[in-house]
Amino acid sequence: MTSETGFDPKLYDRFPTREPRPEGEFERLKEIWKSPTGWARLTDVNNNYVGLWYVGAAFLFFLLAGVLALVMRLQLSLPLLGVLPQQTYNQFFTMHGTVMMFLFAVPIMEAIGVMLLPQMLAARDLPFPRLSAYAFWAYFIGGLCFFMSLFAGLAPDGGWFMYPPLTSTTYSPGINADFWLLGIGFIEISAIAGAIEILVGILKTRAPGMTLARMPLFAWAMLVFAGMILIAFPSVILATLLLELERALNWPFFDATRGGDPMLWQHMFWFFGHPEVYIIFLPAAGLVSMMVAALAKTELVGYQLIVLALVGTGFISFGVWAHHMFATGMPALSTSFFSAASMAVSIPAGIQVFSWIATLATGRPSLNTPTLFVIGGLVTFVMGGLTGVMVAMVPFDWQAHDTYFIVAHLHYVLIGGAVMPVFAAFYFWSGMTSRKRLSERLGKWVFWLFFAGMHLTFLPMHLTGMMGMPRRVYTYLPGMDWEWTNLLSTVGAFVLGLSVVLFLFDLARNFRFTTDDDAGNVYGGGTLEWLPTGLYSTRSIPVVKSRQPLWDDPDLAKNVEEGRYFLPNSATGLRETLVTSPVRAEPQYLTVMMGPSVWPFLAAVFTAGFFLLLTVQAYFLSIVCLPLAIFSVLRWLWDTDRPPPMPKADVGAGIMLPTYVTGRSAHGWWAIVCLLVVCFMIFLMAVFGYLFLYGIHPSFWTMPTERWWAWPIAGLYGFGAALVLLGWRLLARERSTVWSPTAALLFGCIAVTAALAIDWFSWRAQGIDPELTSQGAMSHAMLALQAQLVAVVVLMAVYLAARTARGLVTRPSNTTFDVVALFTLYTAAQGAATALLIRLFPVAA
Repeated sequence: MTSETGFDPKLYDRFPTREPRPEGEFERLKEIWKSPTGWARLTDVNNNYVGLWYVGAAFLFFLLAGVLALVMRLQLSLPLLGVLPQQTYNQFFTMHGTVMMFLFAVPIMEAIGVMLLPQMLAARDLPFPRLSAYAFWAYFIGGLCFFMSLFAGLAPDGGWFMYPPLTSTTYSPGINADFWLLGIGFIEISAIAGAIEILVGILKTRAPGMTLARMPLFAWAMLVFAGMILIAFPSVILATLLLELERALNWPFFDATRGGDPMLWQHMFWFFGHPEVYIIFLPAAGLVSMMVAALAKTELVGYQLIVLALVGTGFISFGVWAHHMFATGMPALSTSFFSAASMAVSIPAGIQVFSWIATLATGRPSLNTPTLFVIGGLVTFVMGGLTGVMVAMVPFDWQAHDTYFIVAHLHYVLIGGAVMPVFAAFYFWSGMTSRKRLSERLGKWVFWLFFAGMHLTFLPMHLTGMMGMPRRVYTYLPGMDWEWTNLLSTVGAFVLGLSVVLFLFDLARNFRFTTDDDAGNVYGGGTLEWLPTGLYSTRSIPVVKSRQPLWDDPDLAKNVEEGRYFLPNSATGLRETLVTSPVRAEPQYLTVMMGPSVWPFLAAVFTAGFFLLLTVQAYFLSIVCLPLAIFSVLRWLWDTDRPPPMPKADVGAGIMLPTYVTGRSAHGWWAIVCLLVVCFMIFLMAVFGYLFLYGIHPSFWTMPTERWWAWPIAGLYGFGAALVLLGWRLLARERSTVWSPTAALLFGCIAVTAALAIDWFSWRAQGIDPELTSQGAMSHAMLALQAQLVAVVVLMAVYLAARTARGLVTRPSNTTFDVVALFTLYTAAQGAATALLIRLFPVAA
């Protein structure tokens, strides 16, 4: 078979090497990867610490949201109770759903990925450790401030779905809704940063020989998870931005009296919201697939089918968003399509369920705590899936919509498909990070209380919903026959809460974090995270030849610990890891990784400050935080693309690899492409909104005058793009002057900025007011999106010029230049498309 990268696979035969390692080599490796101490620990970027903090923060939000749920259940246990007034109940309801969905369910999966993936892939760390640290701190600081709004009476009260017009200024005049809109938009940016880190890490930092066909299923699940985030989350970012613009500037995106439509929010929100269910489920399914194989002590049945199921779920899930909108009066053809897609998405989930059952049936599982949670979660998830097929039927959905039947279905799916697998993972992988394993005896108590409490809470809710109890009510009248089912649900909720308290007691008694002297492979897993590890991940990076390398090579751990594979030391004297090809994981180059830094932490603090201060209308302080956040980001990036200390380095057994590459092989190139996917999805959803509002209310739209402006503006954007391409060409020429490529890009940046300015002022001259009609609002919103991209391009160009002046732009190619050029080219393309769309559409009759 031809090599993917030119690397000769026969070089793998040199491993494991047999020559003795120099004395002190291991000690130098540990010294390079050591962490700061004291308060400086906050500057650490190592995945062992950041992953632990991330998991702990996500679990904290789970506990906080759980407390809110218990108080709500007290309020609903009997009719006409006064535990909570109506306004406070609405805030509790909104915060419970928001915290569980946005601050726990997705972040806990990213957190487990940050903690497990480097060890599982035998990488030193994820490729952008400072980005991981920034994503965590932004999430943690922003999430805590968001939750604390509850104690200031400023918590949102419009539901975790924030449907307009309930959340417009007419019905929600305070700043409570603004906390949700700006806070969640900011937190989603953090989630996207983490997804880019995870996606690039999986594709580019796997151990040599770990082809896609040998990759652990958790890595496959996280790969699909990260890709879905890049596609789905931009939709809710745009939706929150549009609603905040409507509230702040009176632009009528969702006001039907001026050509907007509240259904636009539902389309944008559920394009994110329903795939999010599978975004949550897929990583948990990956964890279950790995645990089932280890617990059953046998190979997983149907590996290839599960991979196809993971990818198929990710694909089909984007065709079911209107599953939540059957009761809104959609056309019959649309409801038929979305009903069919909602049923079809159960097929790949069923494949995974039958695979797990077959693996447990053919293996030799013992009923330990992880096994109990896996089986309990499987039973619960299947029950939730069956009710999901029921609500996919349009006539049944019309009856059950907005009742407690839907509440029960949602919790069965999420608790069985995500929460219980996460608890199983806590017990299964705790030996990797703790000196002591969690207690088996207490763990079984935790499981049975959790399992009993969960079903006692939510099983009666199906009946409550079928008897007509609507969602989102804070009390009900006596004599409705809802009393006994609600009382059972409340008792079950406290039994569930008791199980979590017992779990916390087990953690406090037994969990002792460590990076080296851990409890070990308690349940006999066969994948690479069970190799001896430290802050450097694994002592040397092995060659992978199977899906369960520790089972198939009993000497692998010993040889890895003796440094007989790739990178037994630091080839450059710095933190580093191997970068491999995306498909066959063939070594491509050695990359230097950044160590501890205060700048990601400060960037997160000032970014959170900008959004939160903007919410409370402290505009001066908010404006002060913005440049500080930008400076912190640029300062953390300054060290990331320096000239390499040597052109090639020995990575083991005499194999020489480059220490610097550019173009498609570079992991930085992959990261910027992921970011551009996010930008494109935001733009695509904006185009959808533009055309949707025209299709719904064409009477509010007029044909722009002076349409000819579209062509010169698009041409100016194209001229800027041509200058960028010229700079790229000049950079590759060794004989050209150092300043010529950067100068060409700077002039391209000026052209793009000039195109935006002409576009903006000429459109303002059209007389289409953004406060009067949805056409003006959407047109100005699309120009505002373009302005954000142009502002980033200007910052990038200034940054590139500064690096060039300091001699840090290497020739004949440079990663910083590649990143800036790609982003500028995309900005030019989107600007041209925007100018043509808003001026040439609607077309003349």
